[in-house]
Amino acid sequence: MSTADPPGFDILSGAPTPAVPDPVIASRPFSTPPGGDDDYAERARRKARQEALEAMGPGRFTNRELSRLDFGARLLDLAEDRSVPLLERVKFMAIFAQMLDEFFQVRVSGLEDQVAASVTTRSDDGLRPAEQLRAIRQRVEELVARQDRIFLDQMAPQLADVGIRLSEWSSLDDDDRRYLVDVFQREMYPVLTPLAVDPSHPFPYISNLSLNLVVEVGDPVTGERRIARVKVPPVLPRFVVMPDGERVVPLEQVIAAHLDTLFPGMTIGRHDVFRVTRNADLTFEEDTDDLMMAIEMELRQRRFGRAVRLEIAAGAADSVRDLLGSQLQLSADNVYSVEAPIDLAGLWAVYGLDRPELHEESWTPMTGAPLAAGEQVDLFAVLRERDVLVQHPYDSFATSVEAFVDQAARDPDVIGIKQTLYRTSGDSPIVASLIRAAELGKQVATVVELRARFDEQANIGWAKQLEEAGVHVVYGLVGLKTHSKTCLVVRREDDGIRRYCHIGTGNYNSRTARIYEDLGLLTADEEIGSDLGDLFNHLTGFSRHADYRQILVSPVTTRDRVIEMIEEQAAVGSRGRIVFKLNGLTDPAVIDALYGASMAGVPIDLIVRGLCSLHAGVPGLSETIRVRSIVGQFLEHSRIYRFGGGARFDDGEWRGDDEWPLAEPWSDEGPATPLRIYIGSSDLMRRNLDRRIEVLVPVHDRKLVARLLEILDLALADDTNSWELGRDDAWRRIARVRSFSLQERLKELAIERARRRRDIDTRSQPPPP
Repeated sequence: MSTADPPGFDILSGAPTPAVPDPVIASRPFSTPPGGDDDYAERARRKARQEALEAMGPGRFTNRELSRLDFGARLLDLAEDRSVPLLERVKFMAIFAQMLDEFFQVRVSGLEDQVAASVTTRSDDGLRPAEQLRAIRQRVEELVARQDRIFLDQMAPQLADVGIRLSEWSSLDDDDRRYLVDVFQREMYPVLTPLAVDPSHPFPYISNLSLNLVVEVGDPVTGERRIARVKVPPVLPRFVVMPDGERVVPLEQVIAAHLDTLFPGMTIGRHDVFRVTRNADLTFEEDTDDLMMAIEMELRQRRFGRAVRLEIAAGAADSVRDLLGSQLQLSADNVYSVEAPIDLAGLWAVYGLDRPELHEESWTPMTGAPLAAGEQVDLFAVLRERDVLVQHPYDSFATSVEAFVDQAARDPDVIGIKQTLYRTSGDSPIVASLIRAAELGKQVATVVELRARFDEQANIGWAKQLEEAGVHVVYGLVGLKTHSKTCLVVRREDDGIRRYCHIGTGNYNSRTARIYEDLGLLTADEEIGSDLGDLFNHLTGFSRHADYRQILVSPVTTRDRVIEMIEEQAAVGSRGRIVFKLNGLTDPAVIDALYGASMAGVPIDLIVRGLCSLHAGVPGLSETIRVRSIVGQFLEHSRIYRFGGGARFDDGEWRGDDEWPLAEPWSDEGPATPLRIYIGSSDLMRRNLDRRIEVLVPVHDRKLVARLLEILDLALADDTNSWELGRDDAWRRIARVRSFSLQERLKELAIERARRRRDIDTRSQPPPP
């Protein structure tokens, strides 16, 4: 690399990028920091900080499960935010309901299993499983009560004001009822199965997350009364949309209005709505001879998991609650009364109504001119010149990542493709490209993670299709999920074999690439290519971990290197700098390292979307640590790790694009440590650092580094969709001062880059004859 690269353009997007002085960026992953292990005084200070932390005990961490519920509270904040378009608020309500379902299926069920097994091991924050469950119960009750109030008192009336009415059966006129009677007879009645409970009909099995009616039925001849259950078929939409496209009726109300059809000749008493949540986590022996068969068998058993939650309509009779609780073997602590319609995840049907004025303005991902539709772009030639950074959904996934794999599949000089697949879309173009490559005789290997939670069945299907096409399919390593987002293309060229790579933060999924914010690096860097080659050989073959040159790989090097780089900043104190953007921060060793850096005076900004087990802003512990969370139209999903390069002196002023670049100013002596910046798939959680194959990759190209610094600066300036973690561990919405939105600004920048690039290409064209 030259001592200073001149300003230029991002080849993919056309973004102008400034020159960045050579001393700012570390060209190698890591070296022993000045004042590090060779400096006795620094080692003594480090030891003293660690001893002080350990003396604080588990109180220095917060509970990860409660932190997950705090994220749910932020979703509810958006659900009642009148500045958010109404149907987008409906979407956030649906997401909250889905999040709570998964929380009970996985997290609560795991704690229940520990209690059942008499496990008393404390969590990192010092709570035993039973204590965590009590704290969860209290917090969930608060959130569900808030959900009910937002929906019933705010959302439903506001929907009605714009003509979208959640209608009760009792409010419908004769024409409406005739329409629903027809819908019931044609679409519902054929799939309904009423089940009585009596000595010859034992209490039926209630499947996971199924909506049900419990009905009192009487025989007018004998006077005998029975309890019956009617399952609301999950194949039907949660809400029935009326012909006017504005009113919706809860499905269970339509069924309840026809109970006399289901129980002819009987008298119908009261009915109540309920739903059961079961343990849905897979448990199987990983050293089985056939992992796919073991997972398929476990999937068949998933719906029979132990019940962990009963939701029942508020006002249900005590006798019904007691009956359901007894039959499901649930205590009162596992029963939740709900005033709003149960299963508000069904609001996705309302969100899908064709009312564009009630949605966020739709976004079309941008593509720089070199990758514009209809042009034949040689991506390999582009990558031989320089690295390319893409940020979805602002940059098109189709014309970057999918185009990269597609070109590799078609190129006669490509001899091999290796790729990891964790979650992918139902009509995956990438899987189609891999199949095409195998059919053309290329060596194609995929690592398909069969244990991706709730996508197991889909991944089994993909694995079978790939195997049938001749792709070498492996399922990763025993005891480790393969969560890395990596693709390696091996190409024969005039000067020998060259490797081309994609390393990303998000899945190879065209659907989520439109709603998840993620980053990806496309590169032909020789050392990164060699590292990925070693990694894939480890995943598909029988070998020990390699000594990776550039990338950080979990569970081998990530935690140790991240902590070393944090300690490098601690060694220079207030002249250091740490900024992380990630989804979860719960690993105790990493949190202790961040505490130690804060004690040394390092300014630290953490942008954590979800789980965070760290106390922020506590004097003597984390005084220099600020933690914020951003939740907006797109799910913030990328991971960026910045170490060093200078310190920002925060004067409270946002400097804007006219003072580009946004990288912080150096001290008079220059940056105290080189700037190191990584992106990749790994959060800083135990599961990512110990139980998953994850990859972080360093970014060296100065133009791309400047773009990543810009993303971090814009995130720290957001006051539209941001929350800050207080010293009291409470998340509070950041007050709007400038109404600056990270996501809206990134849209503007993507449009500006595409327009600027088109203008340049137009000027470079020869004049017409």
